[in-house]
Amino acid sequence: MGLLLLAAAACRPTISEFNARAYEQATSLKVEALALMDEATAPHAEHADAVQHLTTELEKAHEFAKERPDNEISARQWRILTDPERDLLGGFLADWEEQSSFSAAFVEEKKIQVARAFDTIIELESGKKPPDEVRDSP
Repeated sequence: MGLLLLAAAACRPTISEFNARAYEQATSLKVEALALMDEATAPHAEHADAVQHLTTELEKAHEFAKERPDNEISARQWRILTDPERDLLGGFLADWEEQSSFSAAFVEEKKIQVARAFDTIIELESGKKPPDEVRDSP
């Protein structure tokens, strides 16, 4: 019986502890990304610097998530969100550059999807235990 419990615990993914910086990054970048997406009805060239700034900040957040111990799930969510080959924020930004601008209706629909992806990251981070609770657990 004890071996069975040990095996079950070993199969369960470990989750890193709550990190206020990671939470703040996710919430701030969500606001910044959605605001920039509103500008996508205008030509990309007019906002290229802002897109580059956001892309750099997203890369920093992804890198921070990757380097935290036991944080593979969060890091994977950041990668999905930012991947230019996928259909979320990274893909939106890549397509904006390629197509120059989008209709307002398209932007609004994509914002809903991107907001949900950010919410997944934010909820994952906010659901983690604070470091003092992790250390005090038996």
